[in-house]
This record gives sequence, structure tokens and C-alpha cells, in this order.
Amino acid sequence: MAQPDYVPLVSTDRVRPSSRLSSPGHWEQDRPAELATLRAPQGPRFGATGPDLGYGLKLAKRLAERAALAEGEHDQDMLAGCFACGTRRASLFHRAPTIYDMEWSFGLWGFLPGAPADLVAFRKPLFAGIAHDYARRRAVVGRIPEQVVRMSPRDVEAGLRDWRRWLSQDA
Repeated sequence: MAQPDYVPLVSTDRVRPSSRLSSPGHWEQDRPAELATLRAPQGPRFGATGPDLGYGLKLAKRLAERAALAEGEHDQDMLAGCFACGTRRASLFHRAPTIYDMEWSFGLWGFLPGAPADLVAFRKPLFAGIAHDYARRRAVVGRIPEQVVRMSPRDVEAGLRDWRRWLSQDA
């Protein structure tokens, strides 16, 4: 609102012209750690990113309640390994984790009831202490080929007897 003419003004009360900023100069993306592409970096130990992965942990904990552990296995190791595998599957499809990702993961590693005994024997040394070792967790996730990651939980459950063709034993 404009100030009426009959109101006395002190010189400091008058409206001053604003300072104009100059146009910015030329800029280049040249800092050492800056990403030059729109793709996330890939390689060993980078993992797989995706939205709302914390929700996947809640789903994994829910599924862990009905998991079948062998003697000497710990629920924290099972949870950490299966969560990492399930979130990799969700991130491959560019979405947040769902219960199907966790069912796929728990079923693939034989933590759901009815798993073959040789799969349980195979996973035991892989999952031992994995909750405390990020590199080993990434190695377990890296064992799974992409075509297996794209399988449905039902396909994994139906073909679980032939698990050796899915999980690379020499990785």
C-alpha cells in the first residue's frame, strides 16, 4: 500500500531501489566426485538402490517369523542376507520392495519350510555371520544371476529341487 503524501517521512523510511545481481557466468560440472550421467554408479560394493528400502526390512521381518532355520543358523544372518537379496530384486524393477520380493529371496535360499537338505547345507557357510559383514552380504547377492532375480516366487518354489542351476557355486 502506498504511503499518503501528508504523512511525514524520515529519509531512512523511504523506499530504496533494490540492488540488481549480475547474471551468473559460465559453469561446468568439473568437481571430482560429481556424477556426469543420470545413471547411478555400478560396480563391486555399490549395492542396489531403490525407493523405500526400509519398508522391505519390515516385510523381511514379517516373513522371518515363519522361516525354518537349521541348527547353528541365526535369524539376524538370515534376515540380513534375504533382505539384501530381496531389495536387489525390487531395485532391478525400479520400485519399492514388496512381500513377493522377500518371498522370492527367502524361498531361493531355502529359508521357507520344505527346502532341500543340500541347499540348506550349501547356504549355512554363506550366511554364517553375514549380518556383520557387508562384503560377504554383497557377495551372496552377487551369486544370483539376473535371470533368476527376474523369476517369480512361485517359479522359485516350483523349481527349488534344481537350485544348483540358479546359484553359482564358484562365485
